[in-house]
Amino acid sequence: MADTLTRATGDHHNEVTWDGASQPFKASYGKLMMWYFLLSDAFTFSGFLIAYGTLRVSSPTWPVPDFVFSTFPGGIHHAPLLFVTLMTFILLASSFTMVRAVQEGHQENKNGVVFWMVLTIIGGAAFLGCQAWEWNNLIMEESVSYHTNPFGTHTEHGRYLEGDGHDISAGDTFGPGDSYLIHNHNGGWHNLPYEVLDAKGNSMIGEGGAPVKGEQAFGPKAFGALFFCITGFHGFHVFSGVAFLLIICINAASGLYVDRKNGYEMVEKIGLYWHFVDLVWVFVFLVFYLI
Repeated sequence: MADTLTRATGDHHNEVTWDGASQPFKASYGKLMMWYFLLSDAFTFSGFLIAYGTLRVSSPTWPVPDFVFSTFPGGIHHAPLLFVTLMTFILLASSFTMVRAVQEGHQENKNGVVFWMVLTIIGGAAFLGCQAWEWNNLIMEESVSYHTNPFGTHTEHGRYLEGDGHDISAGDTFGPGDSYLIHNHNGGWHNLPYEVLDAKGNSMIGEGGAPVKGEQAFGPKAFGALFFCITGFHGFHVFSGVAFLLIICINAASGLYVDRKNGYEMVEKIGLYWHFVDLVWVFVFLVFYLI
C-alpha cells in the first residue's frame, strides 16, 4: 500500500501523508475511546429513562415523590426530597473536586492531583453510602420491592392512613378513587377497608342506606422495579468510578505519571467518566424525584 498520495495541481505537487499516528480532533486515542464508551452508555441510560417515562404515562396512577422520598436519617419525617437533595449536592461537589484534580494535572502538580482526587473519592463513597441508606429505608421501612409498591397517588385532600388491619375509615379524608399509603406497623401490609367519601368529605350512601365501602389496592408494581433497576445501574457506575479513581490516585501518588509529561492524561480520562456519571444523575434526579 502506498505510503503517500500525490495529487498534481498545475505545476505544483501536494503530498498528503497517511499517518496512522495522527490524533483525530486533537484527542489522544485513549480519550477518543472514552468518548465512544460514554456515548454508548448514554444510549443505555436513555433507553432506561424512556422506558420509565412510557410506563409511567401509561399507568393510571403513580406515586408522588414528595411523599415517597420524605424521610431523613435520624428519624426525621415529612421532609420531602431533603435527603436526595443532599445526595445530589455531594455528587455535584465531587464533580468540582474532579475538575480541580484535572487542572492540577495539567500543571504537573502531583500533590495537587492526589489531594483533589482523594476528595473526589470521599464524595463518591459518601454518595454510595447515602444511596445504601435510601434503599434500606425503602425496602425495610416502607416495604418497597421490585414486585410490591405500597405507594399510590397521594392527593392534597388526604393524609396517610395508619392502622393495624382494622377498619380505620373514621376521620379519613380521601375521595373516591384516590389512593394512599397504608403504613406498616406489624411487619405486614394490608389492603384495609375504607369508607368512600364524596368531594365534600361526606360519606357516600349505597343501597339500603349503608355507607359505601371500598378496598385500596397497592400502587403500580413497575415503580419499585424501575427505581431499583435504574438507580442501581447508576450506583454501579458510581461504584466503578470510585474504584478506578482509587487506583489512579494511588498510581499518581506513586509518581507513575510524572515521567510521562502528558498532563496526567489518565486523570483527565477518568474525569470524563466521572462528569458523565454526575450528568446522568441529574436526569435520574429529574425523572424520579422531581416530576
